[in-house]
Amino acid sequence: MKLATLPNQTPDGQLVVVSSDGRLCASAQAIAPSLQAALERWQEAEPALRALAAALDAGRCPQAQAWDARQALAPLPRAWQWLDGSAFQSHGDLMDVVFKVEKKNDPSRPLMYQGLSNQFIAPSADVPLPSADDAIDFEGEFGVITDAVPMGTSPADARKHIRLVVLINDWSLRRLAPVEMKTGFGWIHAKPACSMAPIAVTPDELGAAWRDARLQMRLEVDWNGQRFGAAHGGAMAFGFDELVAHAAYSRDLVAGTVVGSGTVSNPDYRTVGSSCIAERRAIEMVDLGEPKTAYMAFGDRVRMQARHEDGRDGPFGAIDQQVVQRHISGSGA
Repeated sequence: MKLATLPNQTPDGQLVVVSSDGRLCASAQAIAPSLQAALERWQEAEPALRALAAALDAGRCPQAQAWDARQALAPLPRAWQWLDGSAFQSHGDLMDVVFKVEKKNDPSRPLMYQGLSNQFIAPSADVPLPSADDAIDFEGEFGVITDAVPMGTSPADARKHIRLVVLINDWSLRRLAPVEMKTGFGWIHAKPACSMAPIAVTPDELGAAWRDARLQMRLEVDWNGQRFGAAHGGAMAFGFDELVAHAAYSRDLVAGTVVGSGTVSNPDYRTVGSSCIAERRAIEMVDLGEPKTAYMAFGDRVRMQARHEDGRDGPFGAIDQQVVQRHISGSGA
């Protein structure tokens, strides 16, 4: 099942079901006003949503209308909680090179931070940021959305709470990250709002591409029209079930919690490319002694789309956005 959100003058938007072929959508207003509302009563809402999806696919849905991903908001325009992991070992190793840090973490424990959740940027919207001097970077990753997860849930049980899978661009400001990392209190300035692809899908919609609580697809990243990377999502050292269980160790997770994989990365990064600029710069530091690739400039565009191993387009649609300057009141910019 494919779900999405269209604007309707409310902060959470209007929930719609998208047809399997991605051509049509239908309002789910009679079932749940928003995706957040559906997640909060998923056991009740899911059968009705699936019935609506079946009617839409069978041509028996009077309220069907053309689906236009360019009009979509993020599936969750805002969420109660955004927890981002770092589950790709090759990415972590390269980031140690960029930030010149010595590993101190326990490799048996996932890395995770809690980020900004009150806004997920629409997949076709411009991304406003204050300064190109902050070293603007994209970070392509996959994520899951849960229903309510009780404290202490095991990985096996956590898998049952994964209701939707999404595609995310976790924007980063690399100049600011090392400063905030050294404080030990985590990121504020270095992590602005993330973007999310237009369609969230139930795990069963992915078929064989959902295995071991990992997404077995490539994440294609194009920067200003040039292919930058196509790393495979299956290389996670920790599956999403383990990430969700880790997040729920000492807290209940509310319905609508978003958990990210961290930047998709593979050990053969010289062949498949990268999902963020910082990783490319780290490779250049290893190979050439210094980074050569600059970070993003205002007016640059980045596009992300998942692709099945057989070459078919993934079900999420694309994130296709331009970075623009946000003039901050009183800054003189």
